Amino acid sequence: QVQLVESGGGLVQAGGSLELACEASGNIYTINGMGWYRQAPAKERELVASINSGGGTNYGDSMRGRFTISRDNARNTVYLRMNSPTPDDTAVYYCNVKGYSGNFPHVTVFDSWGQGTQVTVSP
Repeated sequence: QVQLVESGGGLVQAGGSLELACEASGNIYTINGMGWYRQAPAKERELVASINSGGGTNYGDSMRGRFTISRDNARNTVYLRMNSPTPDDTAVYYCNVKGYSGNFPHVTVFDSWGQGTQVTVSP
């Protein structure tokens, strides 16, 4: 079983900056994709950013150019740097990590979600 612990959420002023972190732990064999999603009240969950094992990134349209995703493979941690957020970025942010757990050759796929961290951007 793989657990995710998120940190860094809170209140930030528009135009400021905030960094989220998500650390994966457990019997991890390898991690492939890591990403962040968000869900605002009365809205569907949407992709914020993702990063694959090779460092390739993908961003939601409204986040591109403002947010930066990165990962530290040695620490099984993914980060999201939010620059110049606006009140429209207010949401619960969820970390998602995909990979294989267990001990080779007895590995299984996992797709884990964090508990979510609230980000509130004030005008």
